[in-house]
Amino acid sequence: MLLGDDLLPLLVLALGAAMVVGNGLALVRPPGAPKEGELAKAPPARSVVMIVVGLLATVWALASLVSG
Repeated sequence: MLLGDDLLPLLVLALGAAMVVGNGLALVRPPGAPKEGELAKAPPARSVVMIVVGLLATVWALASLVSG
């Protein structure tokens, strides 16, 4: 099996970290000139919720990798 028994925790780690970084950057650096139909900046409440979900997934994946 590809990457052994650690495939699922590694994928969850990658997805969680991407959610944290992507939504964090969307809050910190909104797009300069949004196109027609796009938001000028990311909705803060949704972005914070997604950061928290990504952080939980990242912590879970790291705990699984360290303990296993």
